[in-house]
This record gives sequence, C-alpha cells and structure tokens, in this order.
Amino acid sequence: MAISDEEVARAKDISVEQVQLLCRARGTTNETLAALPDGAVRRALLRLDFPDLPTARGLFRLKQERSDDGSVRPHGLGAAYMQAETLLSRAAPPLTAGVPTGPNGHREGPAPTAGMQLTDWVWLGPGNIGGRTRGIVIDPADADRLWAVSAGGGVWRTEDGGGRWEPVDDFLENLACACITMDPSDPSTMYVGTGEAFRNLDAIRGNGIFRTTDTVTWSPLAATQTPDFRFVSRIAVSQSGKVVLAATSTGLFRSTDPARAQWTQVLDVPLGDVRFDPQDSAKAVAGALRDGAAWFSRDGGVTWDLSDGGPWSGRVELAYAAKDPDIVYASVQMTTGQIWRSLDGGRTYTKRKTLTPDGLPSEYLAEQGWYDNAIWAGDPTDSDLVLVGGIDLHRSTDGGDRLAEISSWWDPGSAHADHHAIVSHPDYDGVTNHTVFFGNDGGVYRADDLRVVGSEPEPPFVAGWTELVNDYGVTQFFAGAGHTGSGKIIGGAQDNGSIAFDPALGTQDWREFFGGDGGWCASDPTDPDVFYGEYVYLNIHRNTDGATSDDTQGDRYISGQFFNFASRRWDWKPVPFRITDAKNKDALFIAPFVLDPNDENRILAGGLSLWRTNDAKRPNTTVDGPRWAAIKPNAGSMISAIAVARGDSDVVWVGHEDGLVFRTTEGTAATPAWQRVGATGPRPLAPRRYCTGITVHPTDPDTAYVTFGGYESGNLWVTTDGGAGWSGLADDLPPAPIRALAVHPRRTDLLYCGTEVGLFASEDAGATWSPTNEGPTNCSVDDLFWMDESLVCVTHGRGMFRIDLSTVP
Repeated sequence: MAISDEEVARAKDISVEQVQLLCRARGTTNETLAALPDGAVRRALLRLDFPDLPTARGLFRLKQERSDDGSVRPHGLGAAYMQAETLLSRAAPPLTAGVPTGPNGHREGPAPTAGMQLTDWVWLGPGNIGGRTRGIVIDPADADRLWAVSAGGGVWRTEDGGGRWEPVDDFLENLACACITMDPSDPSTMYVGTGEAFRNLDAIRGNGIFRTTDTVTWSPLAATQTPDFRFVSRIAVSQSGKVVLAATSTGLFRSTDPARAQWTQVLDVPLGDVRFDPQDSAKAVAGALRDGAAWFSRDGGVTWDLSDGGPWSGRVELAYAAKDPDIVYASVQMTTGQIWRSLDGGRTYTKRKTLTPDGLPSEYLAEQGWYDNAIWAGDPTDSDLVLVGGIDLHRSTDGGDRLAEISSWWDPGSAHADHHAIVSHPDYDGVTNHTVFFGNDGGVYRADDLRVVGSEPEPPFVAGWTELVNDYGVTQFFAGAGHTGSGKIIGGAQDNGSIAFDPALGTQDWREFFGGDGGWCASDPTDPDVFYGEYVYLNIHRNTDGATSDDTQGDRYISGQFFNFASRRWDWKPVPFRITDAKNKDALFIAPFVLDPNDENRILAGGLSLWRTNDAKRPNTTVDGPRWAAIKPNAGSMISAIAVARGDSDVVWVGHEDGLVFRTTEGTAATPAWQRVGATGPRPLAPRRYCTGITVHPTDPDTAYVTFGGYESGNLWVTTDGGAGWSGLADDLPPAPIRALAVHPRRTDLLYCGTEVGLFASEDAGATWSPTNEGPTNCSVDDLFWMDESLVCVTHGRGMFRIDLSTVP
C-alpha cells in the first residue's frame, strides 16, 4: 500500500511540501523517502536550495575557459595540445626542477633526458572512489576485458572483469571522454568521442574522435579535430564496420572511408544519441541533445526524417529492443522523465504510462534528465524488459508502463547516483546470463542478475549490486590539502564530497567525511585532527576528528548554516556568526578560502567580499561559532583567488573572476586598505579573464605569481615589487588555462605549473619551461601543494599524485 505524503511528513518530521519537493528533486517515491536515514534527509533538504548542481558546475568551469571578450576559443584545447606536442619535440634538459621532462617512450622524438620515469610519480588514488563514467564496451570474445571512459580521466581497461583497472594511455591528447564504441565487425577497433555535450557545469571540452585498431595504440582522427567535434556525445558503427555515425553538439556526421578522413554532415541539429539497428544497418535512429525530437534513417544514415512523437522537450535517449528491433524505446527528458515506444523502428512513438508500482507518476529523471539519462532494452527474450537511469535506476517489465526503483543513491551498498551508460554482458541471453554493467558518477557497477537486482520489498535497494571501482582512478578533484605530520591528505571532489587519504590505510581506503560536492580545502598545521573543506558557494565546514567520520548531524558548517530541528529546515545564524555571501550565494560555485599560514586560527574566504575569521576553531553551536567580518569591499565580481604571505599575515593578495587583482599590507587590520595592482590586474592590456590563482613567494611577500584562465597565451605573470610592475612568464607554455603554481620551498627558483593539459616545470623562476609529460597525466591539474618537499598534484579526472623533490640539489 502506498505511503501518503502526510504519513512521510509525520515520520520524518517535515512538511508535506518538503516531501513533495524531495520526491521530485531526487526522482524517487514516498517509500524511498520514508526509508532515508535522518542525516540523508537533511542533506537532501539542503540540496533543495541548489536545484541544478550539474548546471552550476558546468558554468563554473566555463568561466575559467573564457577569453577576454567572454568567448571560448574554438578548438582551444586542441591548439593547446598541439603546442604541447611542439614543446615535446625539443631536446629537454635533464630533470627539469626534479620532475620528468622531454618526450617519453611512446612519443616520436629524442629519447627521454629527464632521468625520471613514471614510477617517480606515486599515485595516491582514490582507488575506491570512481568518477563520472559515460561509456563502457566489452570484448565479445573475453567478457573479462572491459573498457570504460571517464569525463576527465580518459580511457581505462580491465583484464579481470573489473578486479583492477589501468589507464590505456595517460598521455592521450584529450582525457575528457564522453563515449566509447566498439566496431561489431572487428572488436580490436574502437572509437572514443571527447568532450561532454550535455551542458553539465564542469563539462570539459573535447578534441575530436580517437581510434584504436589494436586496443593498445590510440590516435586522434585528424579530420575530427575541428570545432564541429568539440563535443562528441555518441558514436555508432554499422554491423559491417564500414559506416560510422557521430552525434555532436553541432549535428550528425557520417564517414564511410576506412581511414575516417572524410566526414559528411547529415543533420545540422545538436544530437545526444545515435544508434544503428542491431540487425539491419540500413536502419538507424538519433535523439536530440536538448530540443525534444528524434529522427530515423532507412538508408544507413545518409538521409534522415523527423519521427512522429511528442510533443517532447529536452534530451532524448534511445534504445532498440534486442528481441525485436522494430521496437525502439525513448527516454524523454520532458520535466521529470517520460518513456515512449515505437513499434515501427523509430518512425512513430506513443507514450507509455510511466508510473510507479503504486500507480503514481514516476519522476525517474527527477529534474536533471539533460545530465543523467540512460535507457536499455537489451534482453533478447523479452522486449518489455526495460531499464532507465536517472539519479537512480528503475526497472520495467511491461514496456515502460510501471517502473520500480532498483538502486538507492544514499546507501553505499547500492549503485552510485547519476547514471549515464547501461551495457549488456556479451553473453547475456535472457536465460542463463542476465548480467548488465552500469556507468555512473561513481564509476562502474555490475548486476549479475538483472531480474532480481535491487528487488527488496522496501528500500534501500542493495541486493545484487557489485562495485567495480578497484583502482579506476578518475576522481575529479577541485583542490587538496595535507598534514605533514600525519601524512593525511584531503580533497574536494566533484559529486564525491570531501574525502580523505590516510597513508596507513592506502589508496583503496579513501573515506568521505563530508558529502555533496567538495571544494577548497585546508589543514591545520598545528593539529592533525583539524581539517577544513567546503560545500558549494562558500559553505565552509570543519572536521575535528582527523577526517575519519562522515557528517551525520549537519553541525560542521562554520560559515553559519545549521539545521534547525525546531523548524525542520536549514537556517543561518545571525551576524557575526555567518558569512553573509554564503547565505546569499554571492560566491563562486567552488569559492576560495585559505588558512593563514602564520595563524591557524585565521581563515580568509572569498565571495563578493573578502571575509575573515580570527577564531576558526571556536566551538560551533546553533547560536555561536567563528565570528566573520567582511574586510574588503565588493569590487563588482566574485573573488576567485586568495593568498597570504608566509611570514607576514598583513600581506594579502586577492584575485577576481574578471581578472582584477588587489593587494593589502594591512591584512590583520579591522578595515584594511586595498590597492588595485596593475592596469586592470597584472595584465598591461586590460585582461578580463578569470584569475585562477595567486602564489606568494615563500620568503618575499613582494613577489607573487598570478595565473589566469582562457585558451590564450599570457596566462602567467609575476611581480617582484608588490604589484607595481609585472612580467609575463607564459611564452613557453601552451595557450590553455593555468590553474595552479607552486614554488619549491627550498629552491625558490624552481616553479611547477598546473595547466589544463598537464604539469610543467621551470628551473629559472619561470623564464623557460619544459613539459613534464612523464607525470602525472595530460589531464587538468587544478591544485598543487607541498608535504614538506613532496609535491602533491591534484587533478580533475585522475585523482592525486605525489613526487618527492627533496633530493633536488
């Protein structure tokens, strides 16, 4: 019997309105909501204040890619890789600043002269926390051989059914992979499309299509390294292998020559999906990326007609029924998801009921079907067996009329949230083999029996789920920090929270200590038990148990937010116990904050204003806590970077998203005076692009390095006189966003630069740079920090790496 809204409201001590909002936002039922632990309910209520986090993530990343005029350079990422390749062709000096330089073994050019191999970089993981996975393929001759592609970590392979994963090549020209397809006529040939077209906040630009013909060597298809292929959402290959179709953000492209050197545009609308009929390659279907439509072809993709269905809206995902390919299912975004079915190969569609088992409307896609939307009808014995994935997975046994939840995002024993790919085991026959694999924001999962997985009478739905992360290291970090004494490291990860690494436990035991999206981090150097992290929009939280336990009470926010048990709502403390910019969301999605390196009780945090507390460790209650004060007036744009000089807390540097940079020498005063440095920031020609970071020299507070976003040259500048004069240091660096810079704590002429296309190093204070392509990867390096003289590299797609630079002469 269905549980009413009123019953759930009484059981959870929340309002009926909150029940309805939660069910809609999470795409779930009253039964699931009633089973949620109280802590999960509180978190879900908090997320109601942030209804479109995937979009917000994407816009944040986009800000860092814009040029001075606000546009994003067409094919900017590809151009940056090309320049990096040019750098790699030069003779590189040995051990540039102690890190690998010069061409590595698999590139053409002179032999490595760096003296360091990849083994000098130590991967820290996480080995047990995955990341956004957009595609999976399986070797039909050996089902233990799988390949998976991640949004920021590239192509991965396992030879033992997911027991252990490894990257196929960390130095591919692009690690932002959105889809993977295997040639049905030749499983050694696979295609990977790069760049996510689905408009999520942290979507990463692509660089065309890559191909392998031996499962080992991957190469870009030169004809696809154009603006038309910046975002490739799906690739389909005909049964003969002769025809390849690519759905991109600008249309549908078709290639028939073996070299894939020629592509013809056959549709000029943004597409998110394309499929060949599994039995007849003359037939194909395609789904809209965002405009609510579908198309069908009867001549192998040469010409296309608009399907008769709808009216529809949003993204459309399609699936042929394996038993009868005349049956095509569509998962249509609409408002919260609808299933439609065609009985004539995609020519016409009729709406299914799309109800819960209790007969209520099933909102299986919640409010983010543009982001996570997957559908499967791969059972060769039953064309009515359908799976759909949004935040959670749902199973229908009557062709989409009734849907039952089979996963629970909030329980660690179930599949992770946000589903993007559903793939059958190659031996799936609907009789003796019912195994299916799933790609989601947590990595790769397996259900050994699709008929019974998640079939408990009530949630959580955990039965039959197997996590296959196991060194599938594709976590997308924004920032990190560590405690030198304990060796513990924390990081803020996209959709995987604030998580911690304990060297005593190893790479396979990273632990979440705060859920949701993680952001900037800090570690108290005087107390190994105190760490700081943040949720979105500058909501700073504090952990005091060495990052060993998860937040269960919702009382760790020191920015002023707390859960009001009396009203059963999230609330804010009065001034001065709150950051008002956090309350008003007047801050970047991932907003900067820093712990003063000279005073472990002082935190500076950036929204529209710069906020300061001098009692960061003050006991936190619902009416008290750290006191905050705005110490820098609103400059008209969000603060994006903060730095405090080591040895002098009065010297503070602040950068903004519009490129402005300010400095004060009165940082501890009640009302510091601020000076804008440079013409409009450090750039002499009025740059308006995002200031990604500021690093102050370890011993000279007048010397600072400032980094910028945008696929442009000139993204790194230095001043040695407190901001009066500036010099550019990026002539030898690719024209791509620079996200982080570190100065060796002992050899201050050694610099390390994290960019969108990997890590670079300099031995002459930035006058010249050499590519460090032997480590760690070619993906975006978002943060760098020191553990004594070991450099920790924080990537957005490959987890974290460490290299010991204490032996640098």
